[in-house]
Amino acid sequence: MENFKGKGVIKWALSIGIIIVLNLFFSVAIETAYPQPQYDNFCTQAQVTPVYEDETSCVEAGGQWNPPYKTSADRPVSVDEPQGYCNVYFTCNQEYQDAQEGYARNVFVILIVLGALSIAAGFALRVSPAVSAGLSYGGVLSFIIAAIRYWGEAGDLVRLAIVTAALVALIAIGVKKFKE
Repeated sequence: MENFKGKGVIKWALSIGIIIVLNLFFSVAIETAYPQPQYDNFCTQAQVTPVYEDETSCVEAGGQWNPPYKTSADRPVSVDEPQGYCNVYFTCNQEYQDAQEGYARNVFVILIVLGALSIAAGFALRVSPAVSAGLSYGGVLSFIIAAIRYWGEAGDLVRLAIVTAALVALIAIGVKKFKE
């Protein structure tokens, strides 16, 4: 195989394989060690959902009372129209959303740390250029996956930090790997 002219192609295939499998490994490891919150653990679904017809009983059950929709501010709601409705799952859904936000933030941090460790390992390992490249680029992909997963939850400063870290990592890899 030493005389094989397509050895560069094999090196790239190995690097790409490492990039993909490394991030699949991160994903499976995180899900195994730190499972995502499940909606059913916060909001149990009864076979028959009770109907709450007034605000007091709705709020006592952990729900949120929603007043009736009025087509005009001048027109009172008639007796025949619904007087409002109860969102029974309001409180438990808020708890679930809070748990999801915390989970997304924690997974973001885990993926950033794993990505940074992968980049560092890629720089430190001098065994094979293909392995080094695979680990380095796998770390960059981990940054990208972390950013995509957390982007909607992150504030402006966190987004700026994400983009800055990704840019620095890419420049560092470019300078380290492709010096002329």
